[in-house]
Amino acid sequence: MRWTLAVDIDGTITENGNGTIHLGALGALRSVAAMGHRVVYVTGRSSVEAYVLSMFGGTGGIAVGENGGCITTGPASHVLLGDIGACRKAYQTLQEQMPGMREKAVFPRMTEVVLERTFDMEEATAIIRTMHPEVTISDSGYAIHINSRGIDKGRGLRELYSEHGAERACTVAIGDSGTDIPMFLEAGLSVALANAPERAAESADMVTASPGGDGVVEALQRLAPRLAGDA
Repeated sequence: MRWTLAVDIDGTITENGNGTIHLGALGALRSVAAMGHRVVYVTGRSSVEAYVLSMFGGTGGIAVGENGGCITTGPASHVLLGDIGACRKAYQTLQEQMPGMREKAVFPRMTEVVLERTFDMEEATAIIRTMHPEVTISDSGYAIHINSRGIDKGRGLRELYSEHGAERACTVAIGDSGTDIPMFLEAGLSVALANAPERAAESADMVTASPGGDGVVEALQRLAPRLAGDA
């Protein structure tokens, strides 16, 4: 049986809060890929960043980025599921209503707007719901994201199921934040790390004792019999 591991990046396979990759977690994921399973990064970062990580890290060649808004399978191969135009209009409204809001310096996005975590999310959410119901706003812990309504990590997984041969029953989702909940709900098995907020942990089938990359290693050790086909 071939499994698909849908793995978040920031806070999941990173350490020290600065985006440094946890080499133990990367090594464990690379071993899983070498067994013939598929490792797909599903992240709030750009799909290009995730794709490059998958190639240089030796885990595969497909990535879901922008919280499910974009799927990248090659240097110039992108499937856009979200509408950045609607997101930009919503951002303009937020700027008018909440002066001082600013975009985060990130790799270029194709379907979303990414903001610094410097403003009141409750106020921003209320404005979006009233004036721009065609988009949503969420906090990944890494940044604030404005996405087209209906776009989330779960939507990205469904695209993998319909277009890339993955199967829900054979998919494990691993993450650490509220933005991972939609992919937890779409996966056959979900794993929240110890550093995940309570609402994310409550949505998962398994919660690790260790946070971050150590938690990923722990989860893969616990899943080893299934990945080996023994359970």
